[in-house]
Amino acid sequence: MAETARHPEPRYGNRPTMKDVAARAGVGLKTVSRVVNSEPGVTPDTERRVQEAIDALGFRRNDSARVLRKGRTASIGLVLEDLADPFYGPLSRAVEEVARAHGALLINGSSAEDPEREQELVLALCARRVDGLIVIPAADDHRYLEPEIKAGVATVFVDRPAGQIQADMVLSDSFGGAREGVAHLIAHGHRRIGFIGDQPRIHTATERLRGYHAAMAEAGITVQESWVSLGSTDPERVRAAAEAMLAGPEPVTALFSGNNRVTVTVVRVLADRERPVALVGFDDIELADLLGITVISQDPAAAGRTAAEHLFRRLDGAGHPPARVELPTRLIARGTGEIPPS
Repeated sequence: MAETARHPEPRYGNRPTMKDVAARAGVGLKTVSRVVNSEPGVTPDTERRVQEAIDALGFRRNDSARVLRKGRTASIGLVLEDLADPFYGPLSRAVEEVARAHGALLINGSSAEDPEREQELVLALCARRVDGLIVIPAADDHRYLEPEIKAGVATVFVDRPAGQIQADMVLSDSFGGAREGVAHLIAHGHRRIGFIGDQPRIHTATERLRGYHAAMAEAGITVQESWVSLGSTDPERVRAAAEAMLAGPEPVTALFSGNNRVTVTVVRVLADRERPVALVGFDDIELADLLGITVISQDPAAAGRTAAEHLFRRLDGAGHPPARVELPTRLIARGTGEIPPS
């Protein structure tokens, strides 16, 4: 009978240790520790043997155990709404750059706009001993975080405020930006302006709706109920809302879209229409410059950078009261917001 070929036992999860390195190099554990941590007291020949053993075994220093002994894990958590949303790409990158400059690792995850999932994710990160958290909140009650903050987990909220707790926050001027965008449409002759926004429980959605109402009131325009639609950013819902506003004997002549995902669907709806309809969107979107879409632009990179800088100041011992930073928005006129009523 042919001898069955022997296969090495899999070692997944069985990483080489300093003890393995010491045995292969023929030295003591302390010597390996000195080489790994670049400490003095090792001859060049011994250091060479230890390094050869490290390379051969694929050994990596256990930084988690090392930093835990120092009381810091050198990691921070970032909880986003949706990792696929283009708005969060530059925000996450900016946080990562600041974290890297402070020698920290960034761990991120998505709440999918679900308050329960947000809490599970946040507490899971806390259980892994992250030093700090940056949270784009889905929930409106963050009292579950109070024990973690008291235990020393620095926390900064971005884009939306914390719910029922005092904490640092970095926001964009959603109210002012929406007010400016709607006023821009009014200045170009529009009186019947529709607003399509996100879910009403979301802080930014209600602030942008408030800005819309403020601009309309300042112009002496009475808003009809049929001109406003809040709900999910699902394309079918947004399409139905836009088509309803554009139908009938007195359709709206302009639309203000409450965020980037709404704007993308509205652009598709308007592309199928013979008569031009003015549009201003909140948030810039990819190819908006080529398509000539007028937007209220935020700076997500500035928001991420500012939040991370606040976080590391807290980690370095800053004891000032919770700060609220509000970043300005900017109107970028590209064409769709300057179309007169037809």
